[in-house]
Amino acid sequence: MAANFWTSSHYKQLLDQEEVDLVKPPDRERGITLEDFKLIKTHMANYMSKLAHSVKVRQRVVATAVTYMRRVYVRKSMAEYDPRLVAPTCLYLASKAEESTVQARLLVFCIKKLYADEKYRYEIKDILEMEMKILEALNYFLVVFHPYRALSQLLQDAGMNDINMTQLSWGLVNDTYKMDLILIHPPHMIALACIYIASVLKDKDTTAWFEELRVDMNVVKNISMEILDFYDSCKMILDDRINAALNKLTSKP
Repeated sequence: MAANFWTSSHYKQLLDQEEVDLVKPPDRERGITLEDFKLIKTHMANYMSKLAHSVKVRQRVVATAVTYMRRVYVRKSMAEYDPRLVAPTCLYLASKAEESTVQARLLVFCIKKLYADEKYRYEIKDILEMEMKILEALNYFLVVFHPYRALSQLLQDAGMNDINMTQLSWGLVNDTYKMDLILIHPPHMIALACIYIASVLKDKDTTAWFEELRVDMNVVKNISMEILDFYDSCKMILDDRINAALNKLTSKP
């Protein structure tokens, strides 16, 4: 794995918001809106978390899998690459990339336990075939840098590595994978935004510390607002809306 984020394939693949928010023509033809697009990706991130819990892999594998899934849909349409197959396949691929390999047959078994809906049910051969397509869509770039390492170092540097701040900040970072932030911002900036939110919630004055870091506070605050806006919008995410969005993918254009 590349030791330096700034020389990594991850850094070279960072995108603008407009590039990430582009709904592909085959999806638009099926009536998929930008709101549907984001909703489906969030749902698939939650799906991967549930599946990871069932097969007992660590959070880092989930984070890598979600990043792969989001990168795939920068290049490919959901109509062509069914999210219900892409999600478990990304988890399968990430488990290998993060050296926590999960057998495809175990994933298939757990999917059948989690979902009664036939549209989620794929066989081992489907996952193995999709794995090759995903590798190609990712240009075989599998290295992902996550905010977790920076988060631990920054909390220690700020003298805020007590259990409450650590747990709150860590939970915030986990939730950022329900958004596209990992495709747009360097991991340390995401970590700083999570620390910023946690410090406000815990009523800790971090003004002097942030000034010493000499980071662009406008970027930190913008990321923070995106995270908080997401929490507000989560209250409106209902199963009916997710199912309606997914059903558009299987309708004739």
